[in-house]
Amino acid sequence: MTDSNHASSRTRRDFFEDSLLLAAALPIAGCAAGPEPTPPRPDSDPLRVAVIGVRSRGRGHVNAFQKSPNAKVVAICDTDSAVVEMAMKAAPGATYHQDLRRMLDDKAIDAVSIATPNHWHSLATIWALQAGKHVYVEKPISHNVHEGRAVVRAAAAAGKLVQHGTQARSHQATREAIAYLHSGALGACHFARALCFKRRKSIGKVNGDQRPPATLDYDLWTGPADLRPLHRKDLHYDWHWDFNTGNGDIGNQGVHQMDIARWGLGLDRLPDAALSLGGRLGYEDDGNTPNSQLTLLEFGDKQLLFEVRGLQTGGWHNDVLRQVPVAQGQEQGYRNTHIGVIFRCEKGYLVIASYSRCLAFDLDGTLRKVFRGGGNHFQGFVDAVRSGDASRLTAGPLEGHLSAALCHLGNVSYRLGHAHALSSIRDPFGSHALANDTFTAFSKHLTRNRIAPTAEVLVGPRLTFDGTREHFTGEHATEANALLTRPYRDAFRVV
Repeated sequence: MTDSNHASSRTRRDFFEDSLLLAAALPIAGCAAGPEPTPPRPDSDPLRVAVIGVRSRGRGHVNAFQKSPNAKVVAICDTDSAVVEMAMKAAPGATYHQDLRRMLDDKAIDAVSIATPNHWHSLATIWALQAGKHVYVEKPISHNVHEGRAVVRAAAAAGKLVQHGTQARSHQATREAIAYLHSGALGACHFARALCFKRRKSIGKVNGDQRPPATLDYDLWTGPADLRPLHRKDLHYDWHWDFNTGNGDIGNQGVHQMDIARWGLGLDRLPDAALSLGGRLGYEDDGNTPNSQLTLLEFGDKQLLFEVRGLQTGGWHNDVLRQVPVAQGQEQGYRNTHIGVIFRCEKGYLVIASYSRCLAFDLDGTLRKVFRGGGNHFQGFVDAVRSGDASRLTAGPLEGHLSAALCHLGNVSYRLGHAHALSSIRDPFGSHALANDTFTAFSKHLTRNRIAPTAEVLVGPRLTFDGTREHFTGEHATEANALLTRPYRDAFRVV
């Protein structure tokens, strides 16, 4: 089908759905098999927290716990001693550890907060649980599907609390909006479209292997990943864009929106099938994760479509949206939003483009309801641990595992893809018209970024999946199942 035929086949509802973002429940379960309640801690006894990984996001963890009236950061851990100064200043009296194994031996530490690169999230969580600590772990909870399930098992066995860093689950606006959706006020909902339109520039290309900083224990930093020579310019951030240590933007920013989409659709399981396509387009650098990606996840009569755009896109209004007045111009603040979720429902739409402000619309564009209010994900974790009540967690380990696994399944399909010229791809999602229509807009976006029609795009296979046993079935199962886990070095094995 040609682009013009795609455009002419769009219904008014399709057209209007794109315009909604311009205008613009409770969690399923906190913990898979929560620990037995424990006596609450007295107010005079602050929760003693250790933070692992403090170059960037981890400093936010330090500040959040230090601001809590009933928590205190007592230890800082990072494999690179050169990056800890600011965190140590923010937590006077805290001790520094380069090796998390030595830190976990400290019986005085009650809880561990993890902000390492993705490849360490699960193993650090499991080791902390086995050491008797409660855990707050950044998203994604895992680097692959096997690891996420291992964390769920470890949390249940240890009887300790785990909070996953999908903060929207603690925001009043998002919680109330999802509860509104689940109430049936917008009718049945079978389709969610999640978006991550964040500009990601080239990380550059080095001429050869690089020497890790002398202040870094590179073997320990690598941990559960494959120990390879450093072949990137920026060790401490570019790991996001290397499948050995990161998961691309679908598993970086995107896991937040994936989590909201799954939550809103009421999905407490993994999908029946996954198909992903995309590429690292517009530049050649040392990254290998896609900067442009479309992923369709099928759950029977429900579908979740995720789109990553790392090239210049100017926000939703520049392409995904159409210049159609909605609710007489109300809520124009969403014009330049770069992340979000649209729920397409029988009687209207729910738009979540900000965790603290969400909008519900009727089908004709009338603004039905606005949800407002923030939250404190870190304090919620502190309160749950201090009370000994796992039900107070808003993002327990099972929630983290399921949402992260959706990202991983999309990446498995992508990594098994075959290259096709962009201009040769037609209806890559089969009979799913909404996904194919999104691919048309995706292609036009690439063209606007001067991606040639002959540019190679990886189109992955449609992989069928058994969510109960958490493995792939059918064609491509052998190679796909191999990507549900990874080879581990003996000292850093995730089991």
